[in-house]
Amino acid sequence: MSGDPLFDLTGRVAVVTGGLGQLGRVYCEGLVERGVRVASFDVAEGDAPDGVRAYRVDVTERASIEQAARTVEQEWGVPHLLVNNAGLDSPPDAPAEEVGPFETYPESSFDAVLDVNVKGAFLCCQVVGGAMAGAGRGSIVNVSSVYGLLSPVQDLYAFRRESGEEFFKPVSYSVSKAAVLNLTRYLATYWAKTGVRVNTLTLAGVRNDQPDAFLRAFAERSPMGRMLDEREALGALVFLAADASSYVTGANVVVDGGWSAW
Repeated sequence: MSGDPLFDLTGRVAVVTGGLGQLGRVYCEGLVERGVRVASFDVAEGDAPDGVRAYRVDVTERASIEQAARTVEQEWGVPHLLVNNAGLDSPPDAPAEEVGPFETYPESSFDAVLDVNVKGAFLCCQVVGGAMAGAGRGSIVNVSSVYGLLSPVQDLYAFRRESGEEFFKPVSYSVSKAAVLNLTRYLATYWAKTGVRVNTLTLAGVRNDQPDAFLRAFAERSPMGRMLDEREALGALVFLAADASSYVTGANVVVDGGWSAW
């Protein structure tokens, strides 16, 4: 809860997709701390942060989103904030073909990542964003990555190749996060006169128990010399959710420790 009316979110309603993940939990907890009623839409199952209502939602299925959104609206009203945070990337234990050369990257993997990261955001914007537009207010934050702005630095993964693995950061994550940027721009102009603002939050790599060799390589490439701490993603989200950003739409707020400045 904030004493500054520019940042006061008390009593507002938010939907956070991927709310049970690493960053999703940070967003949910941070919003609850500021007096927001938060609904998590996540396909995963598990304990939600205190004060958060968790709905099992597959963001790639419109009917699943609509069902949960109806419940939220019936109980709390039309949301004021939608955070499209749900995302899919190749996990560290991905099969070899998924982290091999571009030329043999599996079509099924490409489809799966684009389905969650792009189609999921698109559908949530249609359902939840459409309700916001009908209510004449709201803020949508689409979470993206520096890999949607710039090509992955494949040298960060050289330590894996040096150990005998064939490893490349896959193409689909970058393509999906670049698409999110223009989904934001499209909707920002489409809904500008309805009172719905749409912005992108672009993050650098978030620390999450990565191998020391990767952390060292990342630090050498980053102007600030380290990865993003998960709590550092919250401030920009609060800004974009609050009245402090009332004239900000179609923007890309980059929180990357200077990564894209080089």
